[in-house]
Formats: sequence, C-alpha cells, structure tokens
Amino acid sequence: MSLELIITDCDHTDIEIETNILKKANVNFELMQCKTEDDLINNCKEAKVFINQYAPVTRKVMENLPNLKLVVRYGVGVNNVDLVAAKDHGVAVCNVPDYGMNEVADQAMALMLELVRQTSKMSALVKSGVWDYQKAIPIYRISGKRIGIFGIGRIGTEMAKRASGFGLEVVAYDPQVKELKDDRANYIKLVSKDELLKTSDLISIHCPADNNIDLISTAEFKQMKNTVFIVNTARGGIINEKALLHALENDEIAGAGLDTTETEPVSNKDKLYATNKFVCTPHMGWYSEESALELKRKVAEESVRFLKGEALNWNLV
Repeated sequence: MSLELIITDCDHTDIEIETNILKKANVNFELMQCKTEDDLINNCKEAKVFINQYAPVTRKVMENLPNLKLVVRYGVGVNNVDLVAAKDHGVAVCNVPDYGMNEVADQAMALMLELVRQTSKMSALVKSGVWDYQKAIPIYRISGKRIGIFGIGRIGTEMAKRASGFGLEVVAYDPQVKELKDDRANYIKLVSKDELLKTSDLISIHCPADNNIDLISTAEFKQMKNTVFIVNTARGGIINEKALLHALENDEIAGAGLDTTETEPVSNKDKLYATNKFVCTPHMGWYSEESALELKRKVAEESVRFLKGEALNWNLV
C-alpha cells in the first residue's frame, strides 16, 4: 500500500485523534519530524497529502515532490507554505481558521484587562508583603471607553462581542469590510484607520499578517492617545516592536500586551520585556483543551475529505 499521507512534523503530546480518524478511513500514513526543505524532499516522496505544522513547504519542496496535492496546516496561519508556488503546482492548501477563535478573543480580553486593572502586578506586591492599592494608581473605568479593533473577521467579531458586553463603544477598521449588513452593525461602527488610532482608548489587533507587517509603527503610535492600551493576539510583526519600545519608554502610550511576537520564543534580555507597562504571553491565545482537540480532529477530517474526492472546507489557493 502506498503512503498516501505524511504528518510532516508535530510537537503535540500525541497524534491519537489523527490516528483514529485516518485509520478509520483506511488512510496509510506516517509521522515524520521534518525541519528543513531537504527533510521533506528526502522523506516524503510518496505522499499526496501533508498535515503540516512548522516544516517549510516551499517552491523547492513542491518542485521535488510531484505527488504532493494537498497541504493541511495545523492552525490558522500559512506563513511556512508558499501559496504562489502551491497555485503554480496545483497543490491545495488548507488551514483551520475557526478552531480557536473564542480562545484568542478571550486571550485578547484577558491581556486588556490585565493592562487596565494591573492584577498580576498587584498580586505580586501583595505576595511580597505590600498591601496598598495606591500602587496601582491610576486605574480608569472600562465601561464607556472606546475600543478600536483592527480586523473584524471571526476573531475580531468575537472580541467585539466581549468588548460590547463590558460596556465599551466598539469601532473597527477593516479594509476588506466596507459595510456591515448583519447584526454586527448593532454593536460595531466602521471607521477609518486614522479615526481609530486617534480616538480609541483601547486597541486590539485581529488582522492577518499578510500586507499588515508594521501596520502599527512609529507614525501610528504618534497618532494615539498617550493613555491608550494596545494588544496583539494576531501575528507577530504587525506591531513593530522597536517602535513599541520607544512609545512605551517615552510615554506615548500607556501599555501594551502581546501574545505573538516578531521572534518566537522571545529573549528575556530584550528591553521591551523589562518595562512594567508591558505584558506578554507565549503565543497561547489559541489554546484550550477543547480547541487543541478540535484542531487535531479537523486537520485529519479535511485530509480524509480530499482523499475521498470530496470538497474541501478551507482551500486557500
């Protein structure tokens, strides 16, 4: 039996869910732990389908693997897959855009609340023997403030729902959305990028990395209120981190929270991570026990659909 599918790489604890689904569908597969183009070329010659996490599926890889017809990514981003080359070589590319949207919105809200309410800072002080709420001064009321959301796809919309529930006025900028014709119009107001930057008290990033690297940099920070808090749970690099450090050090903004960074993992020697106006989590916004299981199930199910000749749910090319 030929090898139909290869899991190119996976750092999960196990692949039990994928195994159960693929075996039930009588798919012959194998798990590799490929890290480079050469690893893929040398070890994956037979496969029609890749389930892929980090290994680089480049033009060179596709040129050397003519049997490859589908790449299914563990996750939303497809940064490590050359989409142009995929189109040229007739390789379908799928992601799983809906598996952790609630978790990412929750993470964004958690980072925002942490910046505003300073819970970690104050907990650390209490544990060290300091019982003094004045160490947190000033804290401002959240309800009645304006939050600006960059990108109102699935996750941005979920963030808008949460923000609205906290009594925030929600405005959004998304160049792909010219008008809201659904119920989002009841709690989201579309504005220009400049209006969002100049008038928001809180800003949350929920747009893709494509065409948005350095979306928020020096010029954008100078437009913001010096009391604004900004959060990015989308993709590293959308906020330019050198410009962010300058803005924090010069009190151009009040604080920032990142779940995604330009380089991952980050160095704890970076000056950005030394400022007390900054909070960071290790690209965990997608994670809950439920979302992790959902992701594994969906990559396997999408692969089986393809091998059965059925329509794909999330073909990007």
